[in-house]
Amino acid sequence: MRVLVTGANGQLGTEFVAFATALGDDVVALAHGDLDVSSRESVLQTVHHISPETILHAAAWTNVDGCETDPGRAYAVNALGTRHIAEAAAACGARVVYVSSDYVFDGRGGGPEGGIAYTEWDTPNPSSHYGRSKLGGERELEALLGPAATIVRASWVVGQYGHNFVKTMLRLASDPQMSPSVVDDQIGCPTFTADLALVLRQLAVMRLPGVFHASNQGAVSWYDFAKAIFEAAKCDPDRVRPVSSTAYATGRTAVTAPRPAFSVLDRIALTGVGLSMPTWRPSLDAAVAALRAE
Repeated sequence: MRVLVTGANGQLGTEFVAFATALGDDVVALAHGDLDVSSRESVLQTVHHISPETILHAAAWTNVDGCETDPGRAYAVNALGTRHIAEAAAACGARVVYVSSDYVFDGRGGGPEGGIAYTEWDTPNPSSHYGRSKLGGERELEALLGPAATIVRASWVVGQYGHNFVKTMLRLASDPQMSPSVVDDQIGCPTFTADLALVLRQLAVMRLPGVFHASNQGAVSWYDFAKAIFEAAKCDPDRVRPVSSTAYATGRTAVTAPRPAFSVLDRIALTGVGLSMPTWRPSLDAAVAALRAE
């Protein structure tokens, strides 16, 4: 298929471009410097010229604390930028596969009492500007494209490319003097870009509408995830120290956006269409092996 990828230089965009290209897709990869999605004119002209069958819309401002201090930019990129992509896609008949986030939820968990995994049908209730702006993008797609939109929520995105938690922990693990403190009261699901890229392309090829959750299987705290990264790197996991979110934020002068305390995603819709994501631990081992081989 002919696919346009926005945010093609990000960690997910880079992974998807490599994966889709290897499968023989006609991929047009656009980084931020190639396409500013907040510019309606640029988006309309570019998409019209390329005339893709599918747009993987991975471009976003994902600096959660930055979004909190500059909400205007957050909405311009994440919400309005998605409106522009949707408008352009409608004009050329393209499907949009949009990468959204667990931050559209407030972190209490799904169900009336909270504390259970969020399904695709739970009501979003974001508590940060980043989450609100990503939810804004979802609503723009639903309003402008309807069944021609595929919305895929991921969480704790990590992988071989870009900056992410796994790379940070590996860097700290390589220094035997470092004992990082990692929060132990935020629970979620890692999403490995290699696994996510496969599912995104499958959803695009199947042209499936609606909302899908596509994190890797298995809930874990950031603290236990960090320990698993140290283990995968053959380093002592006991060097990782647990800390509460409150204690971690104490003394920080920068604005810190609220993080979801419990944002485990259920994958009911994904399973229902015959697709799946693997458990996170084998994917972590593979990612660490690939990174250490570089």
